[in-house]
Amino acid sequence: TSAGRGGSLPLRGCARSPRRPGPRDGPARRRLRRAGETAVFAPERLSGERLIIDAGHGGEDGGATSAAGSVEQAINLAIAQKVDQLAGLYGVPTLLLRSDENSLHDEDAKTLREQKRSDLQNRVKIVNDTEHGILLSIHQNHYSSPRYSGAQVFYGPVDGSQAWAVHTQELLRRTLDAENARQAAAISKDIYLMAHVRCPAILVECGFLSNPAEDALLCSPDYQLKIAGALLGAYLTLTPNIVDLEGNIAS
Repeated sequence: TSAGRGGSLPLRGCARSPRRPGPRDGPARRRLRRAGETAVFAPERLSGERLIIDAGHGGEDGGATSAAGSVEQAINLAIAQKVDQLAGLYGVPTLLLRSDENSLHDEDAKTLREQKRSDLQNRVKIVNDTEHGILLSIHQNHYSSPRYSGAQVFYGPVDGSQAWAVHTQELLRRTLDAENARQAAAISKDIYLMAHVRCPAILVECGFLSNPAEDALLCSPDYQLKIAGALLGAYLTLTPNIVDLEGNIAS
């Protein structure tokens, strides 16, 4: 994803904070059940574990921007908030790293480069200081050509990350686009956050802002909720029984 420059980027209408679902919100629960319909929800795994939800970018670092003006950091935040709200329905302990449009940089960071470095260092510290944390980082993709589309999941080097990524990739495929042939992949060692956290971690590129049709979908609250349902469904249904010692899906 690319870094935005200039003044603080306003949240566009496509990424306004959603209403917090109530316990009787049937559509949200049905979407979550459909996302994880082939696996078993194992609440015993959640004991002592905290899902850390990272909305990528923030502040002057807006991330990628689409031709229509959609700003990645705003879409990331909207999806992250929906994951957090759905998690609340299931009693999942969460930590939302960024709850508004601002980044997490220290006050003495002045330039954009200093702010980005400080922001990432602070995210790493928060994640590593969280006992029994497991990291879900939400981003949007962008490419020079508009032809590419589809969600893709990347995993960090810590054991358990690969299994979680493979499972999440499959549920995203079933939920969003059955023709998406992308596979979960190891993330580049150059991605600072993923290279420095010490817990299981995945980074999800939910779609391509460079694809006009997918850009419009990513700005839709309903589509954002589908993504959130798939992400949380994958987390809830990834049980210890399907993870082997190498962090792969067990047969």
